[in-house]
Amino acid sequence: MKRKALKNLYTWKNQLKRKPLLLMGARQVGKTFLLKQFGDEEYTNTIYLNFEDNPRLCKLFDESLDPKIILKSLRIEMNSEIIEGKTLLIFDEIQECPNALNSLKYFYENAPKQHIVAAGSLLGVKLAHVKGFPVGKVQFLTLYPLSFLEFLEALKETRIKNFIEELKNIEPLPLNLHEKLLTYFKEYLFIGGMPEAIVEYIDSQNFSKVREIQNNILKAYSLDFAKHAPKEHIMKINQVWTSIPNQLAKENKKFIYSAIRTGARAKDFEVALQWLVEAGLINKTSLISTPKIPLLAYANLNVFKIYLVDVGLLGAMINLSAKTLIHENELFQEFRGSLAENYIAQELVHSHYSLFYWTSEGKAELDFIIEQDGLIYPIEVKSGNSTKKKSLKVYNDTYHPKLSIRSSPRNLKKDGNILNCPLYLIEKLQSLL
Repeated sequence: MKRKALKNLYTWKNQLKRKPLLLMGARQVGKTFLLKQFGDEEYTNTIYLNFEDNPRLCKLFDESLDPKIILKSLRIEMNSEIIEGKTLLIFDEIQECPNALNSLKYFYENAPKQHIVAAGSLLGVKLAHVKGFPVGKVQFLTLYPLSFLEFLEALKETRIKNFIEELKNIEPLPLNLHEKLLTYFKEYLFIGGMPEAIVEYIDSQNFSKVREIQNNILKAYSLDFAKHAPKEHIMKINQVWTSIPNQLAKENKKFIYSAIRTGARAKDFEVALQWLVEAGLINKTSLISTPKIPLLAYANLNVFKIYLVDVGLLGAMINLSAKTLIHENELFQEFRGSLAENYIAQELVHSHYSLFYWTSEGKAELDFIIEQDGLIYPIEVKSGNSTKKKSLKVYNDTYHPKLSIRSSPRNLKKDGNILNCPLYLIEKLQSLL
């Protein structure tokens, strides 16, 4: 399974001043597979250590953090040669071994030619609560669920994927291609971007088996809450997590604490919410008061919406029927269009946009506001084929943006200062702009 992040790893390998790499991301997004694939393709041999599956390995870092001593111990423990530039060291679930995490600093300072990558499902949680970790001594990379284009690559629709990647002109795609992409997009909304779910679909073409995989991933997340979260917050994390579909089902999708529990307030659940953010399981989009640069300066961080890391998992949480795949409008309209919005949120995050949204005192709401190259672009997500654009009109009449974006199942087209970007093309938005 080819991932875009491989290019980042190739770049990292060829850097003259290379730092140890920390690969972050939610559990089951494919971090281990990616690093092993990278090792197989680019190195003579790979030494793989998993500190969660084999806690005994952590003892190798108890005696000293000196890379020379650690490498000597690893050669004996793994019964393998370790050669600078030819051996890739992978420290997986490194958050389970604090000394191994701290040793990265010394690898950077005293063994810079040793190629070492580390990964962890809960690294974000760990690093947020470690004092004195030498951030400047490591390089960070985040892996997300497969994007729609990566999904096409996995389905071996390489020609279609390449066509999209090379797309430059804003003009309608050929109708047969547009309809084919919509079909694949509907499948993606159900399957999502979790590698195991996609592999199952490729192997069996069975949506029931895909749903079984998704439910197992959701169970694994719940077990993570119980195993790794602070005991006093486990129940609250579960409550926040299970409330997300209900939050998104509301007409106003703003996150409401009282929707979790009657009378609940922010202070009751803010730690639980932050834990889910740090674990990479949710994406937050904050309300802005006015669209000015930088958007963060005008954001109300206490008013926000929450989307899941993966749209397929959201569908599993609401038990979305595979039958809706047959009827396009049913799928896009299902769940108040929240599936489409969740998809847009995760694709924007993949493209390194910060997430914000805008409202106008109940008159209008724009799902996303993004900032690029010193300009601000409003995005309205339309889950159906309607061309009504009340919210965009209110925003345009108020702020007169250079370009507004409507993302819907409709074909690529520019209509005045409104760009209709098909939902399946949102990954190309950065270059289209």
